[in-house]
Amino acid sequence: MNFSPALAGLIGALKRLPGVGPKSAQRMAFQLLERDRQGAELIAKALQTALATVSHCEQCRMLCDGALCPICQNQARDASVLCVVESPADVVAIEQAAGFRGRYFVLMGHLSPLDGVGPHELGVPLLEARLDQQGVTELILATNPTVEGDATAHFLAELAKKRHIKATRIAHGVPVGGELEYVDGGTLAHALAGRLVLD
Repeated sequence: MNFSPALAGLIGALKRLPGVGPKSAQRMAFQLLERDRQGAELIAKALQTALATVSHCEQCRMLCDGALCPICQNQARDASVLCVVESPADVVAIEQAAGFRGRYFVLMGHLSPLDGVGPHELGVPLLEARLDQQGVTELILATNPTVEGDATAHFLAELAKKRHIKATRIAHGVPVGGELEYVDGGTLAHALAGRLVLD
């Protein structure tokens, strides 16, 4: 069906969101225009405000409103332990679940030479400066358990090794409460390879 240019533009814009296909975008557009114009105005204003004020933390590259994010401003955090993640969403996940009290560095992706993503695009020079200047003793590599994530972790581990900084990788394996018969082969292989000695 041919929509008006404005409606087609809204549907096209909504399709840019992750997990939103043509039908979902169409439903969202109709909902906002037919039943919730006030909600549409709130979303538009919030987006404009966020685009004008939110940028990357100068130290860790997390999304924030000022020069430094609240985590980097918090003097109670352990600056000697630095956790490297691929995205701001990963920081949120760790903060909500893990009780981690160190600091972060957000890569905004992973190494992918075919896509033109190298160390510079991931902010590695900024990470190296932190490793050189801020007394980091452990680099926790919390990249995703994918081929690209593993390659990125290996590359960063080499940078840490050159500086005599301990590099650790987060464990991957069987989820808590999971049953072995339902776990996929790759996850089970990771779990077996990363097994721990019980004292």
